[in-house]
Amino acid sequence: MRVLAAMSGGVDSAVAAARAVEAGHDVTGVHLALNRNAGTLREGARGCCTIEDALDARRVADAIGIPFYVWDFSDRFAEEVVDDFVAEYAAGRTPNPCLRCNERIKFAALLDRAVALGFDAVCTGHYAVLRIGADGGRELHRASDEAKDQSYVLGVLTAEQLAHAMFPLGETPSKAVVRAEAAARGFRVAAKPDSHDVCFIPDGDTRGWLAARLGEEPGAVVDEDGVEVGRHGGAVAYTVGQRRGLSLSRPAPDGRPRFVLEVKPASNTVVVGPKEALAVVELAGARTSWAGSAPDGLEDGIACEVQVRAHADPVPATARLVGGELVVRPTDPIAGLAPGQSAVLYAGTRVLGQTTVDRTARASPAA
Repeated sequence: MRVLAAMSGGVDSAVAAARAVEAGHDVTGVHLALNRNAGTLREGARGCCTIEDALDARRVADAIGIPFYVWDFSDRFAEEVVDDFVAEYAAGRTPNPCLRCNERIKFAALLDRAVALGFDAVCTGHYAVLRIGADGGRELHRASDEAKDQSYVLGVLTAEQLAHAMFPLGETPSKAVVRAEAAARGFRVAAKPDSHDVCFIPDGDTRGWLAARLGEEPGAVVDEDGVEVGRHGGAVAYTVGQRRGLSLSRPAPDGRPRFVLEVKPASNTVVVGPKEALAVVELAGARTSWAGSAPDGLEDGIACEVQVRAHADPVPATARLVGGELVVRPTDPIAGLAPGQSAVLYAGTRVLGQTTVDRTARASPAA
């Protein structure tokens, strides 16, 4: 097959590209330039997509003997991921930019261009497994290494996208094995630290980054009864479940800590309350996609597991379609779930699909 290997400059995509070559595929490497500031270097950065990352990717491509290109997707990334991230926070929601990047850049923009150029598949260094299902279509499954499993952030992929995806690391038992293989191949990235946090906020200061773009307007922090218990410097930087940095002037009657229960941008208000008020007993979303065919029986409800964060434990649940919404009820409440997060459904190790959470119902809702 003709394979386009997406090479971030990290160790995972380097080894994935090398394995694709060894499997006999005709591989071409490509690094996506996602940062509009082309002068960015890695020094002090915690993300990815720097000039040094592009150079690291090129060195690996040279070492394994494949053609290599840099494609400028910075405008598309800014519009589809960065602008979406800002808009979601401005609306009081908590987005997942890595999931959006996979959905709209790596497996939409990149895959569309790859297919148009005659490539059969896009290869990435994600830790996930593709299997052939009973209907002959591809299924997305968890990786062998549970600690590195990235099926959650790939939960947005459709059947058509899975048909053109390749994840050579999915069955690898650990990241240590990948690093050892990279070292044996002579890759300089063998010991390169993993990127983390939001890649376009390299210093990790999400609150400051948002404030610079959305401004900071002081407002009220209120309890579940609407009584003002403090002031904030800008509601958009707060997230559901947050405990620290609330600047409360009035303690709770029982003296226990308070947590953010809701962010209301329209009134510039942050609602706080006790930890038990974070317990979500139902979530629903209209922006739903399926990793293959939609499961049978959704109108009546299906048994599944739901995962709401990349490294959260899955929770047994039931899911059903109601008036265009996917409504999910976990058997045990989920703490601190915010609108904007993605709820990915599983059946065992298989990813069924996902929905972006539009609303939640709590056991003890805020007023």
